[in-house]
Amino acid sequence: MTVTVKLLLIAALMLSIVIPFGTFLLGEKSKKRYKRAVGANVFFFFSSFVIAGIIMFSGVPVQAADAAEAAAASATGFGYLAAALSTGLSCVGGGIAVASAASAALGAISEDSSALGKSLIFVGLAEGVCLYGLIISFMILGRL
Repeated sequence: MTVTVKLLLIAALMLSIVIPFGTFLLGEKSKKRYKRAVGANVFFFFSSFVIAGIIMFSGVPVQAADAAEAAAASATGFGYLAAALSTGLSCVGGGIAVASAASAALGAISEDSSALGKSLIFVGLAEGVCLYGLIISFMILGRL
């Protein structure tokens, strides 16, 4: 990748951050201010994807052996990334679910103490999502 291509990508990414933020700050306090900022964000987001796609597919073709070796290395890296994402995202989702279920359970228990068993079941189901993500990540790591 040449230096000019790298600079072009860096410039596109910087513009995708600066211009929408500037549009938001300089706009008048109305609904159009938000629409323009979101429109600028969407435009620069997808234009950054287009530039990254052009850069990705404009490289020099490589030999098959080099490509297979690089693919094996990247497959291992993607496996670790998938394991981390499955654990992390399931724990974030479980945390959001437990926050909602636990607060509702505390409210229900304060009104009627016989609802304790039912409410603990719902909180436990929300925590189960985290365990499922952890099990999936162990399955992914077992294949690497």
